Amino acid sequence: MRKGHNVTVVIPAHNEEAAIGDVVRSLPDWVDEIVVADNASTDETKRRAKRAGARVVDAPTRGYGSACQAALATIRQTDLIVFMDGDGSDNPDEMALLVDPLIADSCDIVIGSRSAGNVEAGAMTMPQIAGNWIACFLIRLRFGVRYTDLGPFRSITWRALQSLDMNDADYGWTVQLQLLAITHALRVTEVPVTYRRRIGVSKISGTWRGVVGAGTKIIWLVLTHRRSTPDPFAFSASQSGEASPDRLADPATTDDKIAASRLSHRPKDIR
Repeated sequence: MRKGHNVTVVIPAHNEEAAIGDVVRSLPDWVDEIVVADNASTDETKRRAKRAGARVVDAPTRGYGSACQAALATIRQTDLIVFMDGDGSDNPDEMALLVDPLIADSCDIVIGSRSAGNVEAGAMTMPQIAGNWIACFLIRLRFGVRYTDLGPFRSITWRALQSLDMNDADYGWTVQLQLLAITHALRVTEVPVTYRRRIGVSKISGTWRGVVGAGTKIIWLVLTHRRSTPDPFAFSASQSGEASPDRLADPATTDDKIAASRLSHRPKDIR
């Protein structure tokens, strides 16, 4: 528990036996529950995650989103959810940066921005960097909101997550969350994070099939996501939760009528 708030960490993992044990053991001691979604692994991922202290959930349908949904379906109550990868690329020592703004109630979602932080040499491939930039550019073009990253290291309040109809089963999970945050008028903050070279070969960026599949799916979601004019959306990109002028949404969404919005709609159960 951190400052009176229960914290649950969700780690989707497919064949991450080389890293998953160390990832689980390196999480802060204030984390209340660690849920590893074993996404049809054929190696020792499941056993090593359990041995390290995680609760392991079987997620037999391949896909990042499917794994996240399988883990979330087993969580009955918590205050805050942190998503991170199981390959050692995300730095658990920086988890407080993602959790504390939620505890302070300055936002509903915190995105760990690799672009604004420190990317270790070789940690991201050129297709990853280009695809991330294109997706963020298209989001700004369509919705007037300037994200700098679609990174996996992120946090969200349990209440906010329940209000979103998250249903993407694979590559589009992270971008879908950020798109729904816009149309549901959730308060989003970006914080700079470190991104390290992963242990093992990436199932997405490590293959051309993965790169093309992920890029196509993400761009398709951005271009087809329904535009709307919800209650005001406040976007902050500073570590403290205060607005940073160089990363604010375009003036169309940041005029005098814009103010921080709170969740006012009735939460839905995650399916």
